[in-house]
Amino acid sequence: MNGTRCFLVSDLHGNEGRYRALFDTVRAEVPDIVFMAGDLLPHAWSSMASDNVFSAVSLARDIEELRANLGSRSPRWILILGNDDQRAAEPGFIEGQRAGWWEYLHLRASTIGNHRIIGYACVPPTPFLLKDWERYDVGRFVDPGCVSPERGHRTAPFDADEIRTRTIAGDLDELAPAGEHENLVLLAHSPPYQTTLDRAGLDGKYVDHAPVDVHVGSIAIRRFIEDRQPLLTLHGHIHESARITGDWRDRIGRTFCFTAAHDGPELALVRFDLEDLGAATRELI
Repeated sequence: MNGTRCFLVSDLHGNEGRYRALFDTVRAEVPDIVFMAGDLLPHAWSSMASDNVFSAVSLARDIEELRANLGSRSPRWILILGNDDQRAAEPGFIEGQRAGWWEYLHLRASTIGNHRIIGYACVPPTPFLLKDWERYDVGRFVDPGCVSPERGHRTAPFDADEIRTRTIAGDLDELAPAGEHENLVLLAHSPPYQTTLDRAGLDGKYVDHAPVDVHVGSIAIRRFIEDRQPLLTLHGHIHESARITGDWRDRIGRTFCFTAAHDGPELALVRFDLEDLGAATRELI
């Protein structure tokens, strides 16, 4: 039986070299699916400093050129945004889905064969001030050194009551209620808490004499995986984690967890087959 060959990338941050490496490799290897786990656009400060800004339009143009070369063999693109992406850019990605360039999956679901794919962009509170994609995790708690989602700034209209009351845990319950999830795949920017995927370089850091937790992933996503036991979860967000822990994958029960975040200049490309997840590989290109 033929497998489903997939690429996972994340945290490209509008970097031209990383995108060029991605499209060159897609053209050479022609995977079935390309998953993009958020932080696709330049940082907000670099966007404001440059007229040559990578955007949804740029991505659509690259995919159009690729389709012209590969025709019907061109892969499906399944993506979400991340906490460094301005929500003001989201309409362009929604329009790109309508036009058929990709599947924009935040708070949405899709299918690949008998697999159900769900997407989620939000992350727990961070120290950063852009709050477009931040949610309280399992309750209204903020780690030392982090800034509440109710503070900071946002680039798109928002509902203050929603920001105050909604949680990542609640959103995931709506996306995938309790039940059988043997073939579920979660594409989420934040990694699960206390894994090899969420280890930040915060060793020895204190805020008002309180030690800072070096694991900065989502408790809600961790509990979701433990409770639902999906087949696979795909992540980004914590760039340095793979360097610190020496691994870009983890297991929680039966669930495989992969990250494509990377803190070097290269593109981190995770290759995997949905029918043989144990054989997944990661390459820096």
